[in-house]
Amino acid sequence: MSDESTERGGMSTGDSSVASAGEQSASSSSSAHPSSVEKVDQQSRIPWGSLTLGLVALALLIGQDWLIEVLAIPRLQTWTTVLVSIVVQAVPFLVLGVLLSATISAFVPPSFFEKALPKNPAAAVPAAGAAGIMLPGCECASVPVAGSLVRRGVNPAAALAFLLSAPAINPIVMISTAVAFPGQPEVVGARFVASLSTALIVGWIWIRVGKGRNLLRTPRSFTGEGVSKWEAFRLTAAHDIVHAGGFLVLGSIVAATINVLLPEEMVEAVAERPWLAILVLAIFAVVVSICSEADAFVAASLTAFPMTARLAFMVVGPVVDIKLIAMQIGVFGRRFAAIFAPITFVVALGCAVVVGWWLL
Repeated sequence: MSDESTERGGMSTGDSSVASAGEQSASSSSSAHPSSVEKVDQQSRIPWGSLTLGLVALALLIGQDWLIEVLAIPRLQTWTTVLVSIVVQAVPFLVLGVLLSATISAFVPPSFFEKALPKNPAAAVPAAGAAGIMLPGCECASVPVAGSLVRRGVNPAAALAFLLSAPAINPIVMISTAVAFPGQPEVVGARFVASLSTALIVGWIWIRVGKGRNLLRTPRSFTGEGVSKWEAFRLTAAHDIVHAGGFLVLGSIVAATINVLLPEEMVEAVAERPWLAILVLAIFAVVVSICSEADAFVAASLTAFPMTARLAFMVVGPVVDIKLIAMQIGVFGRRFAAIFAPITFVVALGCAVVVGWWLL
């Protein structure tokens, strides 16, 4: 009996050893050839991306006649043209603003702004507003840069003054205005004075409105601790281009839709009434969301309207429009945009009326 049990025990021990050895060999073989296992897993996965693309292509092929009829609709063609024109005009300057924002976040130390701007917010507002002349871009570029300034500790009122002045008084805008209104330097001067006044007044108002209130959401930094400067630049740029770009497209879609639905008869009916014409063109500037580098040519074409009304169009547009409001919501929050946009609209309209009466 003892011999049999010994033999059974030996056999059990041997079997377990063999099994253990088999498991080890299997484990070693699988670890030795991980790529083969990954290839099997990858082959077993369903290529959802390719499948979706194929289904979309098949749907377009089957419904191409219907699609051609839909695309031939005049209103849809106008909508597409307006949407593409807004995005195409804005994207290069949006990229410029994102690159400047990433550069500020990654390479400019906070101490620079402490030294460059006065500590008194009331004095920092005109300094930041005047600095807007150095950003050769439109409103799409100024939003991410202003967000970066707030993130770096700049007083929000000063950052907002920069946000409003940069797309309205930079050299490119002034040159385009001079080209659109040849032989009328007073139009260029009126636009500069009214736009800069709007930025400063709104900045000073925000010192009082935003004091002690959580109205502006400080944009988060996406660089983290211990990250190199170039990595911080890459992370900030990647986030801002996706975040701001998404709201740019959303705002452009809304602007194009309203632009198509706006009846032309309404504009023609009020063109001969000065005060109503000023208000209509100011609202029109908000709706059409034209880049500040191009809006002077649109204003010049509105010859049926008085010059002050066209000035209101050029002053209001760069500081309040649908795509700009959408981008401000994405960067600073809904509560901020709900208060900031109406204040800016009223101030810009008032500055345009006063300066137009004075200089034009």
